[in-house]
Amino acid sequence: MALRDALISEFEYEMGTTRKTLERVPEDKVDWKPHNTSMAMGRLAGHVAEMTGFAATLFETESFDFAPPGGTRTEPTVMTSRKQLLEFFDKNVAAAKAAMAKASDEDMQKVWTLMSGGKTFMAMPRGTMMRSMILNHIIHHRGQLSVYLRMNQVPVPSIYGPSGDEGPRP
Repeated sequence: MALRDALISEFEYEMGTTRKTLERVPEDKVDWKPHNTSMAMGRLAGHVAEMTGFAATLFETESFDFAPPGGTRTEPTVMTSRKQLLEFFDKNVAAAKAAMAKASDEDMQKVWTLMSGGKTFMAMPRGTMMRSMILNHIIHHRGQLSVYLRMNQVPVPSIYGPSGDEGPRP
């Protein structure tokens, strides 16, 4: 099995559960945050949605600079409506899957570089970057988002089995 096939399968599963979580973000709580140092819910949801887009960038470029010298700094995504959030997420998921589908095992081993202001933030093989900085990063923030939902009395969807809000526990 090609490395991309394993990644695509895992990506599809995780994005399905991620979408279920994003579908529940209340439009009237985008400014809510559990602590003054936390991201607001609309920004956190936007970050989860935008991270899927970085997967396409990862496979279509050799590097990415969030704030290229002399260029335009990447603006963070903030949820403005559930429709906007889900359309952005779905577009990014489709682009990510299309980009991954073209990747060979050799492509997965090529080092990809993430930069800010022209300085290397991190560099690692694409396959490793996909697992650690895309998938694991999305899963981490999806977990945070599920806590935000719980704290706002929004039923949390099942992710790795039933949640306290959905179905009986085994």
